[in-house]
Amino acid sequence: MLYIIPTPIGNLEDITLRALRILKEADLVLAEDTRTSRKLFTHFGINTPLKAYHAHNEHKVQEEIIELIEAGKSLALISDAGTPGISDPGFLIVRTCKKMGIQVSTLPGATAFVPALVSSGLPCDKFHFEGFLPHKKGRQTRHLFLAELNVSFVLYESPNRLVKLLGELGQFCGAERKISVSREISKMFEEHRLGTSAELVEHYTNKPPKGEIVVVVEGKPELKKVKGNKYKQKNEDA
Repeated sequence: MLYIIPTPIGNLEDITLRALRILKEADLVLAEDTRTSRKLFTHFGINTPLKAYHAHNEHKVQEEIIELIEAGKSLALISDAGTPGISDPGFLIVRTCKKMGIQVSTLPGATAFVPALVSSGLPCDKFHFEGFLPHKKGRQTRHLFLAELNVSFVLYESPNRLVKLLGELGQFCGAERKISVSREISKMFEEHRLGTSAELVEHYTNKPPKGEIVVVVEGKPELKKVKGNKYKQKNEDA
């Protein structure tokens, strides 16, 4: 069997008891960065062997992984933080296991976008997860698509590109759209800041952000039909 194991994104206490048990019982743990994972293993007294599995070698080592599982070994996959497969390596090996009829068990656990979405105060009964936008080719196309969504949407971004992203969101989504920036989730300096594009650009230009960033953007207000076949935007005060 292949186990997909979420690991803490900040506070080490966020790992589950079941995750710790499986990491200790597995024959081998596939890790995005073995140096990062070894720190986690040392903290919890886990002695299971580690093998590198990341974006640069995931195609190359798939056959070896499948052979180990078919030989009766139990393997676990972890990323540096959060749930593998969510903007991290994991999709390819899960897809291959499914095609081969190999059982995959994914544990619930830490991921960055859920606490960011819930803490934003923006509607989260329905939402769109986008992850990282393309740096160049296709970026404007994605912005145009996202700007028309009438549900909240979630983006990941690096600290040094945050101000650029916020400016683009103001350009494509409009000056009044509410945006929430969450950073350092589950860590000592956790922050959730809500405002318009202009307000957030000013803040983070004066105080450059650090840590991992999750951005939640309010959906486009729906149009509401009124008398005379005219439409106006719905809002919370309507």
